[in-house]
Amino acid sequence: MAETRTVQPLEANHLKGTNLYLVGMMGSGKSTLGQRIAQQLGYRCFDTDRLIEQAAGQAIPELFAQSGEAAFRELETQVLNQLAPYTRLVVATGGGIVVRRQNWGQLRHGIVIWLDVPIAELVQRLQGDTSRPLLQRPDWPEHLAQILADRQRLYQEADIHLAVNPGEGVEAIAERLFMLLGDRLRFPWVHRQAPKPVD
Repeated sequence: MAETRTVQPLEANHLKGTNLYLVGMMGSGKSTLGQRIAQQLGYRCFDTDRLIEQAAGQAIPELFAQSGEAAFRELETQVLNQLAPYTRLVVATGGGIVVRRQNWGQLRHGIVIWLDVPIAELVQRLQGDTSRPLLQRPDWPEHLAQILADRQRLYQEADIHLAVNPGEGVEAIAERLFMLLGDRLRFPWVHRQAPKPVD
């Protein structure tokens, strides 16, 4: 009779306080997943976009309109630098945080998780969303696909690649992530990619 492997649940003490950084495209669900896994681990969850709005005293669309993307990216780096010295954090980052190489210096102090959602699913989720400055244009679906293509190689530098199925719930995503994190902690030299669940 074949032996059944028992998967041990991931607990916060296994991480030894290591921060988790969620990266991925806008609309990929980083904030929702971040809150879910932080709750289970007893970590604090921060969203860099919300912290930027607090620091700037204005919403991100207003910041883009008045100061431009470069000012936004500079604030994003400052926020990340302020978070990095702390431990036991789950940080849901903005979609473009991977573009600045200097940001990786901070991200690498934690475990970087790429939440990879298919482009068709992203388009569906972002339909009618007026809060994304980069998508306020008539050809936004094509532009979104181009942004993903431009960032793909950067997202692939993450420690864990978590591929998400269309319509997959946050509980199922979190469960797969915890299994991958457990493997990552046992075998840190292996780059992990999450298998998509069988339909």
